[in-house]
Amino acid sequence: MEFDGEWMANQWQTEFENIREQIGTVVFGPRSVVRLLLVAVIAGGHCLIEDVPGVGKTTLVRALSMVLGCQLQRIQFTPDMLPSDVIGFSVYDKHKGHFEFRRGPVFGQMILADEINRTSPRTQSALLQAMEERVVTVDGQTYQLPSPFMVLATENPVEFEGTFPLPEAQLDRFLFRLTLGYPSVDDEVLMLASHGGADPLSQLTASASPERIHAWQHMAAHVHVDPAVLHYIAELSAATRRHPDLNLGASPRASLALLRAAKANAHLCGRTYVVPDDVQWIAPHVFGHRLRLTPEARFGGVQVADVMEQVISEVPVPRLDGTR
Repeated sequence: MEFDGEWMANQWQTEFENIREQIGTVVFGPRSVVRLLLVAVIAGGHCLIEDVPGVGKTTLVRALSMVLGCQLQRIQFTPDMLPSDVIGFSVYDKHKGHFEFRRGPVFGQMILADEINRTSPRTQSALLQAMEERVVTVDGQTYQLPSPFMVLATENPVEFEGTFPLPEAQLDRFLFRLTLGYPSVDDEVLMLASHGGADPLSQLTASASPERIHAWQHMAAHVHVDPAVLHYIAELSAATRRHPDLNLGASPRASLALLRAAKANAHLCGRTYVVPDDVQWIAPHVFGHRLRLTPEARFGGVQVADVMEQVISEVPVPRLDGTR
């Protein structure tokens, strides 16, 4: 599948803008969040949406799945859940004389892992293989998950009682950690007006399909990346690893995630090549939740966002000559 010039770029722009406009009629917040979600879809990544209750995290996920025409499976995590409640379990069929696998809710195209930090680490870890390999293994048998497959997890960052913080290995599986924030007064007025009658989600229509998502992902995978941009990504990662305010820098998995996200953002912009601006805009969202400050930096009031801003400003930006 090849890029077909300006006409194809305009078609993508129309598709993506229609998706953003539809979601914007239901969730009133920063447009950048919807854009990042679309980047994650195209890059085949997962997202952790972390914010206070009532700002529309669950509504955003439901709207995204409806507009993209994907099957949504919601898992409401609780402290007493077991891994089998997520991935499924084998039961003995006495009539057939053998065990049969009963699929759990993880077998969906979009998984809403609601309040993921309310369940135990044992149950949280049930998603690790699914998020990384798109398969689950039960009783020695491996089962393929649907495609596309995307985990959209939510958590409340201000509530600590009865919660289990996600370990670094789990956070590293998420492409982005996003926040919606409170809407502005004008946006809240629009929300009150639109939500006062019928359910606004019922007005949404599918603007895409799993097959269309596969096409986006295929095209994004073939976006050209200049060797200088690859070197730039590696230098950004290396800069986080040697930064004095960090005791945990970006992993090689984070570098690969940044590359995939930059290619997806370029595709979203209608380009067949990545430019340094793609990397610079995406990098804080990819690296932010993967970095760990030193105790001295935390006590000194340093924020991860400050470190990322410094890293991006200090690493030389490559100049691309003859960009295709």
